Amino acid sequence: MTLDRTRSYSWDDPQISFDAAQRLDGLAFMHAIIAGELPQPPIARTLGFELIEAEKGRCVFAGQPGEFLLNPHGAVHGGYFGVLLDSAMGCAVGSTLAAGQAHTTLEYKINTVRGMTAATGLVRTEGWVVHAGRRTATAEGRIVDAKGRILGHGNTTCIILS
Repeated sequence: MTLDRTRSYSWDDPQISFDAAQRLDGLAFMHAIIAGELPQPPIARTLGFELIEAEKGRCVFAGQPGEFLLNPHGAVHGGYFGVLLDSAMGCAVGSTLAAGQAHTTLEYKINTVRGMTAATGLVRTEGWVVHAGRRTATAEGRIVDAKGRILGHGNTTCIILS
């Protein structure tokens, strides 16, 4: 017999954040999300993680991997590692931008060092800027468990858009 497992969630209108990103610099934008003045992004609501810290050039997300993220082998799908790292590294870049500027990921690479399961518990993903130029920026990031063990790490290159 199979248990019926369901999951439901909601998200706010993403246009609210799109509009705010035009008038706020990147760090103020991140702080508004953390303070609850702006909603967490829909992807964060979908996968169960949130932005919890931000300073210029550095952002941290926290999440707890759940059963809904498992692959057929009982491990958290590698895409979750990618989403966490892309979010933290990208937001670290975003935190350095002026009002009206945006960024997008050109490429990123991740390394899974230790697997996650539904029993892993809370994980923190930190991203930090390595280089912030006029047109491109690079950042690095890592995911750690509650014991400080590295679960994954990565790097990214982002393009800066005006």
